[in-house]
Amino acid sequence: MNKAYVAMFLVVLSGLASAQMSPVGLWRSIDDKTGQAKAEIRISAQASGSLSGVIEKALVTSGDPNCDLCTDDRKGKPKLGMEIIRGAKKAEDKDVWEGGKILDPENGSTYTLRLTPVDGGKKLEVRGSVAFLGRTQTWVRVQ
Repeated sequence: MNKAYVAMFLVVLSGLASAQMSPVGLWRSIDDKTGQAKAEIRISAQASGSLSGVIEKALVTSGDPNCDLCTDDRKGKPKLGMEIIRGAKKAEDKDVWEGGKILDPENGSTYTLRLTPVDGGKKLEVRGSVAFLGRTQTWVRVQ
């Protein structure tokens, strides 16, 4: 009987560990140039199996509160509450989410996205790129 409880406990623990290796949750974005925390972004799973990320809180206010430089359906809309991550899906056989897009609301540009949880899921490498050029930010999990 005790062996069954131990086995069940280990299964639950392994599920919790793998859940932390997912980008789903609340993240603090860290500017790759200044090292300063900029915003909190909530990444959630959609019914389609893809991920969506929305700016939940601005930690630094700079410039226009709206995305006037955006060129899609987000043009002129407030940055706070804006969906900046769209369409990323889990890659087969690895803890990487790719194939989606990320918007930089400061310049209105959209980039190909790659999300990689690191450090046991406590951090998230967020890579935006166009062709072979790109940059990576490391975000920190808030919850």
